[in-house]
Amino acid sequence: MKLIGSHTSPFARKVRIVLAEKKIEYDFVIDSPWLADSKVPSLNPLGKIPVLVLDDDTRLFDSRVIVEYIDNVTPNNKLFPAPNRERTEVKRWEALADGICDAAATAFLEGKRPEAQRSNDWIQRQRDKVTRSLEFMAEELGEKSFCMGTHISMADLATGAALGYLAFRFADINWRETHPNLGKLYDKLMQRQSFADTVPHD
Repeated sequence: MKLIGSHTSPFARKVRIVLAEKKIEYDFVIDSPWLADSKVPSLNPLGKIPVLVLDDDTRLFDSRVIVEYIDNVTPNNKLFPAPNRERTEVKRWEALADGICDAAATAFLEGKRPEAQRSNDWIQRQRDKVTRSLEFMAEELGEKSFCMGTHISMADLATGAALGYLAFRFADINWRETHPNLGKLYDKLMQRQSFADTVPHD
């Protein structure tokens, strides 16, 4: 099993965290669709990472599809509950966290464009999405130990990957000060080996 991704992608980090939590061995192949010689478009027609290449050469893409597949491969450390209302809530947390990553990555890439081509309005629109989503997350988390209450789930892993990406790329978004409960959750997650080993870096 091979995972194609980068050290900067929050979506690849999310998958790596899940693989670690499930204790599944794999080869991590560093690649980015932004590289001139990238193999990503030949593995995923959407040209995005991460891509999970199974032993039979089946290629899975979109991190939400990948992590759900991984969770079903082995029965240990289940991250998704059985299909019910709780599962829907976990997937809603994941969608929210992924949305933060999408908006933040979009703002980051727009900010790298030449100033004459850059849209500051577009960047602000993406940052507003992040702000609203963090407020929603903080309200939903409240005083709970984990997103779903007393037990860790995919909701926490996805949220942790999103918060870690913000800490990596947007130091000026001080979500720890604005939402101390999110900071407390992230600190707790960072004590896990799966998070400590996957901190994003260039």
